[in-house]
Amino acid sequence: MAGHSQFANIKHRKDAQDRKKAGRFTKVVRQIVVAAKEGGPNTDFNAALRGAVIAARAINVPKDRIEAAIRKGSGEGEGDNYEEVRYEGYAPGGIALVIIALTDNRNRTAGDIRSAFTKFGGNLGETGSVSFMFDKIGLLEYDLSVASADQMFEAALEAGATDCQSDESVHEIVCNPEEFSVVRDSLVAKYGDPKTARLS
Repeated sequence: MAGHSQFANIKHRKDAQDRKKAGRFTKVVRQIVVAAKEGGPNTDFNAALRGAVIAARAINVPKDRIEAAIRKGSGEGEGDNYEEVRYEGYAPGGIALVIIALTDNRNRTAGDIRSAFTKFGGNLGETGSVSFMFDKIGLLEYDLSVASADQMFEAALEAGATDCQSDESVHEIVCNPEEFSVVRDSLVAKYGDPKTARLS
C-alpha cells in the first residue's frame, strides 16, 4: 500500500468541489447585492436583480442566502459594500474588451486590471473607447428537444424577443434588457425553464 485510501481521495475531491461551489455562490450573491442596490429589491421592476436571482437558483444557492443578499443590497443588511465598475481596453491584436467587475475597493481593482493589461500586452482605454461596439442584451437558451426551430422562433417573437437563432445544440433567444422578464415568463409558461437565462 502506498498510503492512499478511498476516503482520503473522496475527501480531497469533495474539498475541491466545495471550494469551486463556494466561489460560484459568492460571485452570484455579489451580483444580487449590486443589482438590488442599483435597482431596488423588487424583482418585478428590476430586471438585473431578477436575472441574478435566476442565475443563483440555477446553481442551487439556498433561498435564505438569496433573500439575505437582496436585503443587504437594499440597505437592510450589513457587510461589504460592493459596486459594479466597468473598464474598457484592447487586448493584443486590437481585440476590444469590456470588463465588468464587482468590487469593494475601486483603487485596488483598477490597479489589478491595469496590471493585467500591461502584463499581457494590452492597453487600458478611456471610458467609452470600446463600449460603442457592444450591445447589452437579454439571452435565453433552450435545448433543441423542447421545440422545433420554427416553433421556438414564433414563440420568441410573440413573447417580444428581437431574434431567435437555432443551431445544432441550442435555441438562442435575444431580447432587449428591459423586456427580459416578460420574454422569459412567456417562454417559461410555454416550454419550462431555459438552459440559460441572463443579461449580458
